[in-house]
Amino acid sequence: MAVCARLCGVGQSRRCRRRQRHNQQDQASDSDMDEEEEERIVGQRQGDVGGGGGPESGVATAGPGDACEYGSGHVNRGGFPDRTSTGPPHPQSLAELPPELLVEIVSLLPGTALPNVALVCKKFRQILNTETIWRRRCMEEFGMKDDLRKMEVGGVSSRDLYVKRVNPRVKSGRFMKLLPDYEHMDYRDVYTHLLHPYRHILGLWQPDIGPYGGLLNVVVDGLFIIGWMYLPPHDPRVEDPMRRRPLFRIHLLESNKATVECMYGHKGPHKGDIQTVKKDEFSTKCNQTDYHRMPGGRQEEFRTWLEEEWGRTLEEIFHEHMQELILMKFIYTSQYDNCLTYRRIYLPPAMPSDLLHPGLFKGTYGSHGLEIVMLSFIGTYARATKLTGDPNVPAGQLTLDVDLRRPVVLPDLEQQRNIEELSRLVMGVHEEVQREDQQQAMDTSAAARGAAEGASGGASVAEGVEADHITCSDSCQPGPSTTTTTTTTSPPEALPFVLPLGVMARNEVYPRTCRKCFYGTGLIAGHGFTSPERTPGLFVLFDEDRFGFIWLELKSFSLYSRLTDHLAHSHAPNMERFEAMLMNMQSWTS
Repeated sequence: MAVCARLCGVGQSRRCRRRQRHNQQDQASDSDMDEEEEERIVGQRQGDVGGGGGPESGVATAGPGDACEYGSGHVNRGGFPDRTSTGPPHPQSLAELPPELLVEIVSLLPGTALPNVALVCKKFRQILNTETIWRRRCMEEFGMKDDLRKMEVGGVSSRDLYVKRVNPRVKSGRFMKLLPDYEHMDYRDVYTHLLHPYRHILGLWQPDIGPYGGLLNVVVDGLFIIGWMYLPPHDPRVEDPMRRRPLFRIHLLESNKATVECMYGHKGPHKGDIQTVKKDEFSTKCNQTDYHRMPGGRQEEFRTWLEEEWGRTLEEIFHEHMQELILMKFIYTSQYDNCLTYRRIYLPPAMPSDLLHPGLFKGTYGSHGLEIVMLSFIGTYARATKLTGDPNVPAGQLTLDVDLRRPVVLPDLEQQRNIEELSRLVMGVHEEVQREDQQQAMDTSAAARGAAEGASGGASVAEGVEADHITCSDSCQPGPSTTTTTTTTSPPEALPFVLPLGVMARNEVYPRTCRKCFYGTGLIAGHGFTSPERTPGLFVLFDEDRFGFIWLELKSFSLYSRLTDHLAHSHAPNMERFEAMLMNMQSWTS
C-alpha cells in the first residue's frame, strides 16, 4: 500500500510535494543551461564547417515538425529543440500513465491483491472495472478458456450443454429457469463470487465411502465448478476409457450469488450444499434426496445402478459370489445419498530414474471388477495404492509392493506355461528376502542390546555385531540379478511372455511381450479386511502404459492400463507432501 501511495503521488502533506517540485525545477534549470551552452557551441561549429547549413551541405536541418517530436514547437540556435519550452510532462507516478498501460500492469497482479489496489486512489478503483483484468485472472488462475459472451461448444450453448451432460434424454428447456442470464454477467462477478470463494475445493479428491473409495476431480468447466466422479470402464474391458458422472455443480444466479446443486439421480439438478470441514477436506449434502428416488422403488433403482455400474443385468451375471458382492456394494453406497466427505489426494511426482511414468491405472480384481490404483516410486520400490477398493482390501491400502532391485529372468515359453516353474523362481527370491529381513532384525536387536549395556562392555559387543554383519555380508552376497539397476540408456528388448496354465485372467487379451519382470508382493485379506497378508508374486512391465501382476497363491492375473484423462489441479507440490498423503490414506481405512 505504501509503495502504491508513493508511486501515485500521495504524500504526507501538500507542502512536502511543493518542496519536491521546487527542487526538481531548480535541478532542471541547471541542466538546461548546460545543454543550451553546449548546443550553442555545436551550432557554431556546424556553421563554420557546413556553410549555409542547407540540404547540399550534408547537415540535416531540424524543422518545426522534428522539434515537436521532443514535445516542443520551438528550436534553439543550431536547429536543436528548445528543452526549456513547455510540453507534455514525463509521468512522475503510476497514476499518470495511460489507462491502457495501467490495465496491462494491474492485470499481472494476482486476484487477491486487486482489492488493495482499489484502495490506493479513485483512478485505480476505476481501472479495476476493466473486464480485461478479471478475464486474465480467471484464465491464468483457474484455467477458464471460454468467453462469457460466446459460450458455445460444437453449436450447443452453455445453457443446453450442462443439462445434456447430466441427462441427454431430458429436454434442455425444462431446466432453463435454473440457469442465469450470462449476457449480463462479467468476469469480475465470476471471479469474486464463484471462482475465488470455492478455489479450495478444486483438485483431486477421494470420497469416504467405506471400503469402496472413489476418485473425484473438481474443475472449472465453463461457467460452472463441477465435481466429476470418475468410474472405471465395465469389467473386464480394462483398456476402455474411463466413465465420469457429475455429482454436484456450482454456478452464479442473477443476484451474483453462488448456488450449489446436487446432480445425483435422474431428475436433474436440485438443491445441495458444500461445507469446508478443514484444510484439504470438504463435505457435500443433498437437501432434496427425493430427487434420487425412482417410481419403481428400490428394485428399479438397483436395476438402473447395475446397468450403469457393470453394463449388464443381474441375470447375465452367473457367478453367485459376484452377485452377492454387487448387491452388497449397492446397499452400502446408496445409503449415502450423495452426502459425502472428501479428502484431497495428489498425483505422484515423476522422477528421471522412475521405471515408467507414475500415475493412475485401472486394474482387474477378479469378482470385484475393475479398480483404480495409483502407481508411485519411492526409492527402489514401485508401489500401487488403491483409490477404489472392495470389502476384502479397501481403498487406501498398498495393493502391490515391487522391489526393483530384484529382477526376475523369465525362462523360455514352454517353462513359462508351467506354474510350478514360475513359482520356483519367484519363491527363491522370496526366501532370500525373508533371510535378509531376519538377519537385519537380528542385527538391529543386537545393536540395541549393545547400546543399552555399559560403556565398558558396549564396545566389545558392537565389535562382535559388526564382525557378524561382515561375515553375513560375505556369505549372503546377492547374485548379479539382485543388484541390476533399473535405469537403462536404451529401450529394453521385448521379451516373449505367456501366462502359466491354470492362472485365471479376467481379460484374455493381454500383451504377448514384456520389457522386464520383478519380484513383488500383493496384499490379500479375508472379508472385512481380516487376516491381511502379503503374498509373493511377479510384476510384469509390458510397456509405458500397461503392467501386470501374477498372484501365485491365488493363481490369478491382474492387468493394469493407464488412465489417460486430464485431471486438473491434481499435482503434488513436492515429494514430501505426496508421501504424507499416502500415509494418511492408509490411516483413513485402517
